[in-house]
Amino acid sequence: MTLPDTLSNTTRLWVYQANKPFPADAVPEIRSNLQAFARQWVSHNRQLKADADVLHDRFVILMVDESQADASGCSIDSSVHFLKKLQAEYGVDLFDRMYFSYQDGDAVHTVSREEFARRYAEGQINDHTLVFDTLVESKAAFDAGWLKPLSESWHARLV
Repeated sequence: MTLPDTLSNTTRLWVYQANKPFPADAVPEIRSNLQAFARQWVSHNRQLKADADVLHDRFVILMVDESQADASGCSIDSSVHFLKKLQAEYGVDLFDRMYFSYQDGDAVHTVSREEFARRYAEGQINDHTLVFDTLVESKAAFDAGWLKPLSESWHARLV
């Protein structure tokens, strides 16, 4: 999976992971609202070159190509405010970093850190299990390794 080619590889990126999937029938509306937010997102009264998407019904991706204008503290605060409204509306938590997501075939699972460690200890997941790296910070890093084997990710030190 890759991000839009309209943004440079140095585009700054934030991944917000929901602790559970958004309702599938709500994803088109969520995507539309995210993209509307990205189109009006500003920093110090300067329009940001931004985009947003929802992936796998649980990952909110915000992107800003800072070659035009940098995302500032105020603009980042506005995105957090928007995301907090989104999480309240859909009953998910987008800010708890102690949930991990992994892929099993075509299915994506999101579990607590403790459950993730238990599944690893019991052999339900292993070093080859593909995990989602929510700490990627650029479009290039996302494209190169958002989904990677557990043994190659920061998750490995937590199991």
